[in-house]
Amino acid sequence: MAPTKAPDSSRRSDRSRRAIHDAALALVTEVGYGRTTIEGIAARAGVGKQTIYRWWPSKAAVLMDAFLDLAGRAAEEAGAGGETRSGETAPGIPDTGDLAADLKLVLRATVDELNDPALEAPTRALTAEGIVDAKLGAEFVHKLLDPQLALYVTRLRAAQEAGDVRADVDPRIALELLIGPLMHRWLLRTLPLTHAYADEIVDYAVGGLAPRT
Repeated sequence: MAPTKAPDSSRRSDRSRRAIHDAALALVTEVGYGRTTIEGIAARAGVGKQTIYRWWPSKAAVLMDAFLDLAGRAAEEAGAGGETRSGETAPGIPDTGDLAADLKLVLRATVDELNDPALEAPTRALTAEGIVDAKLGAEFVHKLLDPQLALYVTRLRAAQEAGDVRADVDPRIALELLIGPLMHRWLLRTLPLTHAYADEIVDYAVGGLAPRT
């Protein structure tokens, strides 16, 4: 008789975590954050409630991890990273030598993510909860926003070195000229969030950042 192979507990754990992540995201999309519960997530994932509490202290923590996992998968599928001036592929915002074109590419992708039903509900839930829960809000910024904003800083500094952006411009403030309008329109639903709008934001911002002649 062939020896019985011991079950791989790490693979089983990964499957359970993914099931819990998917359940949390699905419930937030279907019934909203307020009506999503640990019990509901456990039932949807087919695990015991204590399994969730073993890994996370609250439904906000579950949703945070689920969203980070989802965002990571989306980045992998989209092929995160861009072409550099030398033709090599590097992580971050593309640097082809055309700042406006590179930023339009990234902001259009951001528009698509914000309009994606799978991402929109959990993003809104985490954003809203982070306003009233300072600890969660800080974690959201630290784990999700700061790494993304750092990519803009890197690209804008490269543009400064190339002479495409004024040397006196603070990249951290400059990136808010790009991200701020998108988030304002998306959060408040003032008008449709479109590629054309993203392109206009880039044109306005890059025009203001360019060296004065």
